[in-house]
Amino acid sequence: MTYAIQELVIRDVTPVDTDEITDLVAEAMRDGPVARWLHADPDVRRREAPHYFAIFVDHATRYGEVYATADAESGRLSGVALWFPLTSLIPPPVDYERRLKEAAGDAFDRACQLDAAIESHHPFEPHHYLAFLAVHPKDQNRGIGSALLDRHHARLDHAGIPAYLEANDPRNRDLYLRHGYQIRSVIELPDGPPLWTMWRAPMA
Repeated sequence: MTYAIQELVIRDVTPVDTDEITDLVAEAMRDGPVARWLHADPDVRRREAPHYFAIFVDHATRYGEVYATADAESGRLSGVALWFPLTSLIPPPVDYERRLKEAAGDAFDRACQLDAAIESHHPFEPHHYLAFLAVHPKDQNRGIGSALLDRHHARLDHAGIPAYLEANDPRNRDLYLRHGYQIRSVIELPDGPPLWTMWRAPMA
């Protein structure tokens, strides 16, 4: 099945309503291995996840590229991909430490450990970074994630630009392997799940 991909390349546009994007990312990610490592309590994750992911959604609408799919009948957002074009320097999220403290709460130290581990493995070569690929739980296993990936990969291949990401569970890792990524290294979080760093060279 083919899905129409709406590309939202939003930079310095005010105001931007990012609530729906944030809610989708939080819904898709809040019960994943890393989220459970940050907060074991599901009620805490449900309450805090939107505040955490809002930091990155806001940053992507300023300095990244956001792809989205929506249900044809209801108009409800079903999938999003947040990319950052790291072919040049971009600033960090605005007021990041304060917002992270407020969003992470008791998990702030672990959130800092996560950031440090990710940063230590991040490549220096110019590339596009897939920060989050999120599909609503009700819409998974329908090819939406693959459609979102293919849309941006076509641009990267045309421009000869590689891509990079961290996969946070074996299912996602295997999806990315099918899309031409290769594992570079494995991040081992303290008493936590592995993250696979993955690189995709542009394809002819």
